Parts: sequence; C-alpha cells; structure tokens
Amino acid sequence: MMLTKKQPGIYMDDSISDDFISADGIIFDCDGVLIDITKSYDLSIDKTVKYVLENFSQITDSIEIDSKIIDGFKSSGGFNDEVDLTYASIISLVAAKKLHKNQHEFIFDVISHADSSGILSVENYLDKLVDTSDIKNKLAFPGIRNENPLSRIFDQIFYGPELYSKLFKQKSQFSENGLIDNDVVILNEFLIKKLQKRFSSKISIVSGRGIESVRYSLKSLLDKFDLKNSAFLEDEQRELAKPNPESLVRSIKGMKCNHCIYVGDSMEDFIMAKKATNLGHKTTFCGIIGTSKNPQEKMELFQQSGAMLVLESINLLPKVLNLE
Repeated sequence: MMLTKKQPGIYMDDSISDDFISADGIIFDCDGVLIDITKSYDLSIDKTVKYVLENFSQITDSIEIDSKIIDGFKSSGGFNDEVDLTYASIISLVAAKKLHKNQHEFIFDVISHADSSGILSVENYLDKLVDTSDIKNKLAFPGIRNENPLSRIFDQIFYGPELYSKLFKQKSQFSENGLIDNDVVILNEFLIKKLQKRFSSKISIVSGRGIESVRYSLKSLLDKFDLKNSAFLEDEQRELAKPNPESLVRSIKGMKCNHCIYVGDSMEDFIMAKKATNLGHKTTFCGIIGTSKNPQEKMELFQQSGAMLVLESINLLPKVLNLE
C-alpha cells in the first residue's frame, strides 16, 4: 500500500476510492478520534505512575510518561487500555531502578520488546532481568476492575470525586477535579448530520471507554449513535479488549453492514479491523493522526502496517466520502 497526500490532512491509497462506494456503515473509536485525550487520559497516566511510584515504591525521581512513551507502548498493538499502559510503565521504572539503569533508555528498551499481548509481553521481558514481584503484588493488577489498587487510583484521578462516586459507589481519596474535564470533544452536530445522510442509522461506537464516561464528555451527541449496537469495553469482560474483534463484529452484524468503515487512532484499532475482515466482515480502517503529538510518525506507522486511509481529523470524513 502506498499512501499519497490527496488534500491537506488526507492520505489515501489510490485503490481505495472505488471501494468506498460500497461502505454502508461507519463505526468509531472514541479516544483520540471523537475526543482529544492528550490533557485527560494521557495526563492521568503520568500522574498515576508518579503517585504509585512515590507511595508504593518510594521512587520520587521518576521520569515523565510523555507522548513518546505512550505512543511507543501503543504502537505495539497491546495497550489500548490506559491502565495497562500505566501498569507497564510502573513496573518498567521499578525494574530500571533495581537494575540501576537510566529510566528513559530502559523504558524504550522495554517498549521494543512489547507486542500485541500487552502487559504479558512486558512482564515476560522484565522477569528475565529482575524480580518485580513486590510492586506487582501491591498493585494486584489486572484483577477485577476497581477492586485492584492501581485501577482505583487511576479512575479516581481521571474521573474526579463526584463522577467516581457516581460510577463506582465509592468515595475517592483525592479531592482534585477529574482530568476527564480536560477532554476536548472533536465530534459535532454538523459532522453527524453529514454522516447520517450517507449511513442513516448505521453509525456506532466501539471504544475502550465505559458508556458513562463517554456520555459525560459527549453529552447529547452520544444519542446520535446506534447505542444498541455499540460496545463500551470498559464495561465488559477484559477478554474483549482490543484488538479482540468480537465487539466490532457484534456491532457490524447488529447494524447488518456488508462493508463498514472503522475509524480509529491506534494499532489496536487497525489490528481489530483487519481481524474483522479476516473473519468475513469487510472493514476498511481509517486512521486518525491529528490528536497525536507526532502525526507524521503515526501516519508512517499506519502506512507500514498497510492502512489505506489516514486522516488528520474526523472532520475530513465528509470530503473523503463526497458528502460536501
């Protein structure tokens, strides 16, 4: 596949335009696609890592978990869940400290050994180098969501005391506003109306977030989607996490799509769409790069993986679909 720049922010393989005509449904990821999370979820990862290292391992000089580290883990295809990424960062930095290694260099060494099995690949690599069972036992991760210390801390920092209490029926140990308030919504009524003209009601969401978290940020815009045939994976069994295609296939079949477009921003999204196609449910992946700190790097990653369409923003979809 060769992506060429057709217009500002639009990169397409020449063979895709005719293929688009048959698309009869569109499914969206949420984070990085409908919502810019760089000041919410991404910041929650860094804050949680620092809090856990200071309070569980007495490490007070940890490096910032910045966009390069986050993108590095996510490019492996196994870290769609931000708490998984947080956990991988924590045990990597604890290992670096024990091995007297430079934290920054070591975490990228770990990233180079990560794959689509996610935290399992990180644990397997670290176990060959050093014993990190002390921090792993304290965090009891993954366990059951919101019953293990790491998930609770992350969710309290992300949701804030009010929303956390509403969602989990527990009191937060933190009083600061939740970083979810830093979500920047990219989706708008204008785009939804354009898409409805083409796809009617065959517009859904398959996201790693829980539905109440999505509703908090999207508000009434969420009701424009086919929620019956959407999937909010934080509310489901961990085994269904991306890149498992089961939730995407369920959405495709529920909307009775013959050919759907899946709009995502990560390698997990790309792999999931490819798996759905291999299972007999034709899915064209559309990669979004504009919410990344390094859009060019992400575009090249998608291109190397065989993506046929990459856009800077979902707001360019009407141009690509000839809806303007």
